[in-house]
Amino acid sequence: MTKRMTHEQLKKQALSDPAVRAEYDALEEEFALLSELVKARNKAHMTQKDIAERMGTTTSVIGRLESGGGKRQHSPTLATLRRYARAVGCEVKIKLVRKKAHS
Repeated sequence: MTKRMTHEQLKKQALSDPAVRAEYDALEEEFALLSELVKARNKAHMTQKDIAERMGTTTSVIGRLESGGGKRQHSPTLATLRRYARAVGCEVKIKLVRKKAHS
């Protein structure tokens, strides 16, 4: 019988591999953006369909936008992010943050 792993156990095991960890860390910014999109939609109590209607697009486009998944196959333009933000009653703010020096 195969032992079942929780998501956290699987993640911990996978991230113990330095190559996997490096790829995971490289996608941190993208995952943060995707998370912000979904959080804004949820806070606005809206569905993907609601957003699509407000943006004049389809639900599948919103699904792809929210789940880019780090594959860099779908990098939204700033204009698209602004339209999404307006649809959920937000605005886009971008700031550059100095990286911490690695020791």
